[in-house]
Amino acid sequence: MTSDKAHGRATSFDIAFLAGVSQPTVSRALRGSPRVSEETRRRVLAIAQQLNYKVDKNASNLRFQRSNTLALLFFEDPTPDDSAINPFFVSMLGWITRACARRGYDLLISFQEQSGNWHEEYEDSRKADGLILLGYGDYLQYRVRLERLIELGTHFVRWGAVQPGQPGLSIGSDNYRGGYDAARHLTSQGRRNVAFLGGASSRYPEFFERYRGYVRALEDGGCTASASLQVDAISTEQSGHTAACELLNRGLHFDAVVAASDLIAIGAMRALQERRIDVPGEVSVVGFDDIPAASLANPPLTTIAQNTRQAGEVLVDTLLRQIHNEPVEPQVLPTRLVVRRSCGQR
Repeated sequence: MTSDKAHGRATSFDIAFLAGVSQPTVSRALRGSPRVSEETRRRVLAIAQQLNYKVDKNASNLRFQRSNTLALLFFEDPTPDDSAINPFFVSMLGWITRACARRGYDLLISFQEQSGNWHEEYEDSRKADGLILLGYGDYLQYRVRLERLIELGTHFVRWGAVQPGQPGLSIGSDNYRGGYDAARHLTSQGRRNVAFLGGASSRYPEFFERYRGYVRALEDGGCTASASLQVDAISTEQSGHTAACELLNRGLHFDAVVAASDLIAIGAMRALQERRIDVPGEVSVVGFDDIPAASLANPPLTTIAQNTRQAGEVLVDTLLRQIHNEPVEPQVLPTRLVVRRSCGQR
C-alpha cells in the first residue's frame, strides 16, 4: 500500500484498511473493548505501532463531551402507506421536538428496523447524549437490545408499558385503566357481550394491560370475559379487519368491541359494515390512542385518549435528568375516555 501518510499522521482509517476491519472496530480495539477478539486487538495494535499511530486525545475526549443533542429512534410498524410509522407516534414527535427546543437541545430523528443492530451502532457513533425509543414490535425480542444498551452505559428512555423488572426506564400511559374505562363505558350502556381485539400476551405488554383492564371492567359490570370473544391483532387497520372477520366467522353473539388501538378499531368497523352490521346500533366499538383518524372515521370513533403532549414533555425531561445524573423513575400517565358516535353518542 502506498500511503499518503508519508507526509502526514496515520489515522484509524489507515489501520482499519490494513487490518481488514472497520474503523469503529479499530477504535474499540485501541480502547480495550471486550467486544473485540484478542486476535483482532493484537493485529490492530501491531499495525498501529508500525504506523507510529498516536491517539488524538482531544478527538477522543469529544466522545465524552455533551453534544446538546438527543436522538429519537422510531422503530418500524406495518402501515398501508409503507411509511412504517405508527400514526400515534407522529403526534408525539411534534411534542418531543418542542420540548427539546424549549430546553436548548437539538433532536436527531432516526428510523430503525427492528432487525437492525441499532443498539450496537449507537455506541460507535455517540451522535447524541441520550436516546428516546418509540415503538418496539415483539417486546420479548426488543428486550434483549434494551439489556445491551444498559451494558453499554447508554442513557435512554422508552415509551411503553411500565412494569416491574423491565430493563431501563419506561414512560407510558395507564393502559390498565384505559382498558377498564373502555369496557366499563360499554357495560354502562347495557352491552353484555363485549369482544376484545388485540394481543393478550406478554409479547405485547401495552395491549395485555388493556386486556386485563377490560376483563376487570366486565367483571365489575356483572359480565364475564370469554376467551372465544378475544382475537389477536397488531396495530393496523388490516389486522383489525382480519380479526373482526375471524370473530364474526366464529358465529358467537357479541354487541360491542374493545379494540387495543384505533387502527384495529377502524379496521373492525369496516368489517362489520361489510357484513351489514350497524355501528353502533347493533355493535358498539371503542378504540385506544385517539389518533386524528379516530374523529374522521364513519362513525366517529369513541376511544381512549393518550396525552401525547404530556408524554413528549415527560420523555424529554426524564432523559435529561438521567443524562445529568439526577434521580429518575418510571411514570404512568393518565388516559381519558373520549365518547363519539361509534358508541351511540350524537
